[in-house]
Amino acid sequence: MHTEELDYELPAASIAQRPVEPRDAARLLVADEVGDRRHRRVADLPGLVEPGTVVVLNETAVIPARVPVVRPGGGDGEVLLLEPEQDGWWQALCRPSRQLRDGTVVPARSGPLRIELGGTLDGGRRLVRPLADGPLADALASSGVTPLPPYITTPLADPDRYQTVYATRPGSVAAPTAGLHLTRAVLDGLVARGARIVTVELVVGLDTFRPIDTELVEDHRIHSERYRVPAPVWDEVASARAAGRPVLAVGTTSVRALESVASTGELDGRTELFITPGFRFGAVDRLLTNFHLPRSSLLALVEAFTGPGWRDLYAEAVAEGYRFLSFGDASLLDHSVTRPSGSAP
Repeated sequence: MHTEELDYELPAASIAQRPVEPRDAARLLVADEVGDRRHRRVADLPGLVEPGTVVVLNETAVIPARVPVVRPGGGDGEVLLLEPEQDGWWQALCRPSRQLRDGTVVPARSGPLRIELGGTLDGGRRLVRPLADGPLADALASSGVTPLPPYITTPLADPDRYQTVYATRPGSVAAPTAGLHLTRAVLDGLVARGARIVTVELVVGLDTFRPIDTELVEDHRIHSERYRVPAPVWDEVASARAAGRPVLAVGTTSVRALESVASTGELDGRTELFITPGFRFGAVDRLLTNFHLPRSSLLALVEAFTGPGWRDLYAEAVAEGYRFLSFGDASLLDHSVTRPSGSAP
């Protein structure tokens, strides 16, 4: 597939800079099983879900991984922690990397954290070692800030708004953004509707949101991410599928975790699964997801799930004033149902 086929015009005004309040007031564009579209709110989600549906949430939590540092000489720098390695070292992005030399130790701009700079890795990454007198989580709480995507330029007043209400397992540097819309009231409403809510973990890295920069989509490389699907959760998913009950994944990260198990049989580990058109889904029937960047791996997943009709869906969302990307509105999609206008059912 040519990457240009995942392109579309995204007006700057459509990119949400702030989360909507309350969370579940976000708009929801619903594409049903015959390709018809309806305009709802996330608060309406329980009424849009069949009894017996298995709803899968990614319980990962975002860590304050962006650490402003003081360079030797007093200038500003920044270290973005990406993923832990061995012996206290982390993969990281450093700015400006050339002025943060291997072997030096730099203090955080505020708080107790210090960071030792290590060698270079591929993809512009570095090895760094955070140094703290106590638990790293405590030091990051004082020295780090929430790492928002680069297209969000408005400061976030409340860091908890870039965290789902059910986040329990710290580790991600980006939020599973579809879940940002869910409230306790919506979750309770799903349970009252007869849905079964289960949780998985996929540690979200920045590469999830990185645009595809190759001519062919399939030539794009996705870095691996850690995932974990508890055995009882997988049994629940498998039982639902066998009984003809839908499995609704909240967010593309939940899809990747589930489909990684379906593809490999491994309940935990690292996944490099890149879902592109032609992929055969083995676990997920419905998807709650935000509106994604042009030329992104997430949009490739959406086309694999719904078909090329996503173009009409996104065009309608732009025309109707939906808000796009991490703090934007959401869509509720059924597998392979959205079709271009005028196509046969």
